[in-house]
Amino acid sequence: MPYADILLPVFVTLFVVIDPIGLTPIFVSLTAGAKGAVRCKIAFQACFIAAVILILFALAGKHLLSLMGITLPAFQIAGGIMLFLIAVEMLFEKRTERRNKNASESADTSHFEPGAGDIAIFPLATPLIAGPGAAASIILLMGQHQGDFASQAVILAVMLAVLAITYVLFRLAGPFERFVGDSGIKVVTRIFGVILGALAVQFVLSGLQAAGFAPG
Repeated sequence: MPYADILLPVFVTLFVVIDPIGLTPIFVSLTAGAKGAVRCKIAFQACFIAAVILILFALAGKHLLSLMGITLPAFQIAGGIMLFLIAVEMLFEKRTERRNKNASESADTSHFEPGAGDIAIFPLATPLIAGPGAAASIILLMGQHQGDFASQAVILAVMLAVLAITYVLFRLAGPFERFVGDSGIKVVTRIFGVILGALAVQFVLSGLQAAGFAPG
């Protein structure tokens, strides 16, 4: 399979699930009162830790499923359903509301301390960046190209590229939020929700086909 054919689907899937644009305002609120250097450090730590988590899921996720007696088609169907629920949340603006609630419960931004590196680990790295949806997506994408190490390397590279974009947006969080505005973020989130919904249905159909419940 030409690598160009998997670049766009993989990028769209991971970009929509990780949702760097939707995370940027939350990053701003979590790091309110921090100096530029501290905010930069938190952004790097969060993206680096998220990358380590997702790489572990990418490399060992399928083996973990095997140990638990879960087949890849079953995980594809379950993962697709979960991603579809995320898409519905994005369409009706429930995902941002839930993320904001989790973030506010995890950190008191009114008393931010520059040394509070815990914010980078929780809730930024997990569950906001490397959450269940991202973990499920990377396992599914790697499973679709099982045995094709070159394609899997491309998937990992695209994942790292999405996290790099996340880091850049975190670095530009203040100007970006002012430029796009709350309404712009809502519009983009809903568009990505529609795209993710279609990709989620495709995951389910692929799982049903692999399990023999749907024609090839």
